[in-house]
Amino acid sequence: MILRFLLCAALLAPFPAQAEKLANRLFGAMDAPSRQDPMPIGTYAKGCAAGLVALPESGPSWQVMRLSRNRNYGQPVMIDFLMGLSVAAQQVGWAGLYIGDISQPRGGPMTSGHASHQIGLDADIWMLPPRRLNLTRAEREDISSIPVRSADQRSVTEYWTRSHHLLLKAAASDPRVDRVFVAAAVKLEMCRTATKADTKWLQKIRPVAGHDTHFHVRLKCPKGARLCQTQSPTVSELSGGGNGCDATLTWWVTDYLTPPKPTKKPKKPAEDEPRKKGAREFTLADLPKQCRNVLSSE
Repeated sequence: MILRFLLCAALLAPFPAQAEKLANRLFGAMDAPSRQDPMPIGTYAKGCAAGLVALPESGPSWQVMRLSRNRNYGQPVMIDFLMGLSVAAQQVGWAGLYIGDISQPRGGPMTSGHASHQIGLDADIWMLPPRRLNLTRAEREDISSIPVRSADQRSVTEYWTRSHHLLLKAAASDPRVDRVFVAAAVKLEMCRTATKADTKWLQKIRPVAGHDTHFHVRLKCPKGARLCQTQSPTVSELSGGGNGCDATLTWWVTDYLTPPKPTKKPKKPAEDEPRKKGAREFTLADLPKQCRNVLSSE
């Protein structure tokens, strides 16, 4: 409570001074959502979130993991999506879902981990099928997920199952979903085993490095969310209107892993060209101006 008072007092300081403070420290210090109407503000990797709601720590078909992080907050549409997907998980044979990070109580850049997850429309879901849904807080800190991608990044492991495929299909088939990030080897396997007459949803399954133990769901900006920017280019544009099971996918297990030798000398950046900031380097001034109100709100 004292920390929140001090932070609010700081936010009343002259804007130029406050604007230079690191945004991840400011948002990371908030332990509760703002009392505002729900609104994702900015982009998935540069923004904040008003009026987030918490996904309950446990439910009939899910448990939130790593509770110490306090990152189980999302836009109402995300919370509704996760609850629904956890029921879909039961329909493919799982006990439910283990849910990883969604967003901080007021979104914004995080002090560790993700560059995105800033506006309450991203969520990580473990690849580990729950054995039980009555884990203690301590168990949720200690248990780990499973790798469904091999160490050489070229194939799936023995942990990958048909149920994983069906769960990811259920997620990607939801019209609220913009894209689902997985390891490239996972998408390759899904392309190989998908029914040819039913692959349009596969364009939403997008290969990204570092997703061997979880998949990452990103929702579209909700209708009427005027301060939210949905990711561009769209998955349809990225896949040329197809399902993404093409050369852009095989690149992830060819040139990405073993880059060809350059034929030309790389161009040196201009000395006066500014280096692009990372999410943990953003100051409050780098974020949409409405984020200041999110921080100062009760």
